[in-house]
Amino acid sequence: MNTYQAVKERLFQLLEQRNLSIHRLSIESGVSPSTIKNILYGKSVNPGVATIKMLCDGFGMTLAEFFSTDVFRNSDLE
Repeated sequence: MNTYQAVKERLFQLLEQRNLSIHRLSIESGVSPSTIKNILYGKSVNPGVATIKMLCDGFGMTLAEFFSTDVFRNSDLE
C-alpha cells in the first residue's frame, strides 16, 4: 500500500465512522467537494499537508490523530 492509498482509506473510514457526507465534510473543513472527491477517487494522488489539515479540522481531530493508525505505522508504505 502506498501513502496515498492509506490517506484515502483513512478518509473513507472517518466519513463512515462519523456518518458524514462529502458535502458535509466540505462545509466543516472549507475544502471544496471536488477536491475531496478527487482525493477519494484517484484524480489527486498527492494531497498536500495543508489540505489534510483542513480535512482534519472538519473531522474535529488533529493531524496526529489522523495519522495515528496501524496503516501509517506500517513500514511498508511507499
